[in-house]
Amino acid sequence: MSRAAFLLALLLGGCAVLPGETTTETHGTTSQFAFVSEAMKPEDLARVPETPWIVASGFATGAGLKIVDSRTRKAAFWFRNEADQVARDPLYPDCETSPDPALFTARGLSLRVTAPGQARLLVVNHGGREAIEIFAVDYRDTRKQPALRWQGCLAMPAGHVANSVASYSDGTVIATVLTRPGTSITDFVRGQPTGGVYERAPGEPAFRLLPGTELPGNNGLETAKDDSGFYVIAFGRREVVGYARHDTRQPLWHAQAPEFMPDNIHWDGDRLLLAGMVRDEPACGGVRQIVHGVADGMTCHRGWAVAQLDPARQSFSLVAYGPPDPTFNGVSAAVIVGRDLWLGSYQADRIAVRALP
Repeated sequence: MSRAAFLLALLLGGCAVLPGETTTETHGTTSQFAFVSEAMKPEDLARVPETPWIVASGFATGAGLKIVDSRTRKAAFWFRNEADQVARDPLYPDCETSPDPALFTARGLSLRVTAPGQARLLVVNHGGREAIEIFAVDYRDTRKQPALRWQGCLAMPAGHVANSVASYSDGTVIATVLTRPGTSITDFVRGQPTGGVYERAPGEPAFRLLPGTELPGNNGLETAKDDSGFYVIAFGRREVVGYARHDTRQPLWHAQAPEFMPDNIHWDGDRLLLAGMVRDEPACGGVRQIVHGVADGMTCHRGWAVAQLDPARQSFSLVAYGPPDPTFNGVSAAVIVGRDLWLGSYQADRIAVRALP
């Protein structure tokens, strides 16, 4: 067991997946994982509730949205901009046209149930415009793949690139910006505030920065189950920061993730899951470095971890972890389907799957 894995197990405790030390690749699998191909840079994942279907983003030009059948482990392009996939809604007025599949660059996802068998899917898009794309998802017919319809978009403020997105039950949308204009990744690695959380309620003309939410690298984002507030990851400090919805001037609490760098955070049923790379990875020379004034791009393959956060106690429990994998780096998101753990990545060309104990 590596030093990083030992520290994760020691500090987090709980039920851990203890992988073998070998990382040999054989016929599209490694000692840790099986893979779902045709999923370029699946930076975020969302499960369609009570179904076998998983939504995967594609953080590369034209990678768009994928729909994954967890039974067959096959991925397919979901939004193809066909006539029956577009149904404009005046609630989302900022874009006259739906995303161009050739440009659609999907990053953060958020799926919220709005009625039995129906949900609203929010998608951070960098392809052709910086916006939150809004989709309606219909999964009432359990015999079929869920239907997807684009309804409109909410444009980000000029010069601002969204990272993650979430919403409240009344339709209010919040989004993180990792680095506001004039700041950089290197700045937040140094611990300096670079980002923020932006909010837009139904009927409002634009997003606005929530005061007090400027953190070192605002990354993953999720709302509380009761709509009372939200949780945002400060990537530069490996922290989850809790805020009250109606007064964000001061955080409610900070909880630092031990020995890993959480990226995305989502409710998966009643579990609040975080996924990310190991902080101090011996195979990569230790912690993330700043070399000649620029933060390391973390392309060296690091170990990974998935943990569950209890917001009431601000405590973490380990779900699974593993050593560096030869074909899968940049772990950024996780969902659980049955006894299988599914991992997304902002670097890899595939989704990773492994059984839980």
